[in-house]
Amino acid sequence: MAEFVTLDVTDGIGTIRIARPPVNALDLQTHRELVAAAREADGNAEVRAVIVYGGEKVFAAGDDIKEMASFSPGQAALLAGDVQTALGCIATIGKPTVAAISGYALGGGLEVALGADRRIIGDNVKLGLPEILLGVIPAGGGTQRLVRLIGPSKAKDLIYTGRFVGPEEALAIGLVDEVVAPDEVYNAARKWAAQFVNGPARALAAAKAAIDGGLAGDLASGLDIERREFSALFGTNDVEIGMRSFLAEGPGRAKFTGE
Repeated sequence: MAEFVTLDVTDGIGTIRIARPPVNALDLQTHRELVAAAREADGNAEVRAVIVYGGEKVFAAGDDIKEMASFSPGQAALLAGDVQTALGCIATIGKPTVAAISGYALGGGLEVALGADRRIIGDNVKLGLPEILLGVIPAGGGTQRLVRLIGPSKAKDLIYTGRFVGPEEALAIGLVDEVVAPDEVYNAARKWAAQFVNGPARALAAAKAAIDGGLAGDLASGLDIERREFSALFGTNDVEIGMRSFLAEGPGRAKFTGE
C-alpha cells in the first residue's frame, strides 16, 4: 500500500495526491509511488482526466536533499534514469492532466508539474528549479520540458540562476496557465478536468499523442503521427456517435461513450 502518493477517483476525475509532510519532499520511495499512481490512472477506464495535487499548503518543495547528498557518482548514474521516469510520469498519462499547485513547486516538484498538460497555481505560489544552487542541474526532465514550454532563453535564465518565480511572472512567460486564489486551486483544476469526463476519450488520447509526439521530432514526423492517429479513430464508436450527432443536431451535442 502506498504511503506518500495516492489515487482517488471521483466522478471520472482521478486525483494523484502527494502527501509526504512537512513539504512533500520527493524521495526515492515517493518517486516509485508516483510512477505507480500514474500507471494506475492511465490504465483505469473510469478515469477520464487527472489532477496532480500536493494539498492546500505545498505542491512539492523539491527533492529530498538529505537522501540525494548521500549519492555516490555511481549511484547518481544508476538512478538518473529512474529519476527522469518518476518526475516525468505525469507526461505518460494518455488523458488530459492538470497540476493544481499550492505554496511551492520547486526542483523535482516543478518537474512533476511540467509533465502535466496544464498548470493552475494560487496567487501566492513560488516556482523554480534551484538545483544549480546545490552544484547540480535538474535531472527529472526540467532542462528539456521547461525549454519546450517557455523557450531556451527564459529556461536558461531560470536554470542558471536557480531563482524563484512568482505568479505574475510565471503567467507572463507561459510557465503556468491560470492563477487563482490559494483556496481555489483544486476547485479550478477540477473545473478544467470536468470538461473531459464525458468527452471522446480515444480522440483526446490521440490528440495528446499527436501533439506530444510531434514535439519530439521534426514537422514531417509530427504530420505522420497525426495521420496515423486520425485514421485509427475511424474504428471507434465515438466517431460514429459524433458524426451522427453533428449531422442531426449540429456541433457540441454528442454524448460520447469513450469507446
